[in-house]
Amino acid sequence: MVEPKTRVLISNRKARYEYFILETLEAGIVLSGTEVKSIRMGNANLQDSFAVLRNGEVWVEGMHISPYEQGTTNSHDPKRKRKLLLQKKEIRKLAVKGNEKGLTLVPLSVYFKGPYAKVELGVARGKKTFDKRQAIAERDAKRNLDRIRRRSQ
Repeated sequence: MVEPKTRVLISNRKARYEYFILETLEAGIVLSGTEVKSIRMGNANLQDSFAVLRNGEVWVEGMHISPYEQGTTNSHDPKRKRKLLLQKKEIRKLAVKGNEKGLTLVPLSVYFKGPYAKVELGVARGKKTFDKRQAIAERDAKRNLDRIRRRSQ
């Protein structure tokens, strides 16, 4: 079977800086027609968004999808809560992880897999300030090494 092409349209770069990502999983997302078109154009933002478990369902909150420009006047609410589509065993597993202290569910990216919009969810633990400083130092060191390699070629 041929795997459908995927292309990340929106990513949450801040989440990878703010959290240690322990585990990731893929979830479908319930969207209206104008939301789909707006995401295909790249007009969405995952910054400050998070996922919660409520009544056996997973919802993403704080995700901003800009109204579709060519849509009608009764377009979608940009900040509304959106339901994520997961299997029951995945939801149970997330419920167990959600009860652990310090863990949270963070949307990492939104992409299309075939005709379906998908969200990559991460089970994450927050970084402390010194962890963030260490990540910055590692990134700078890597950048300097790459710069030196380019000059020597």
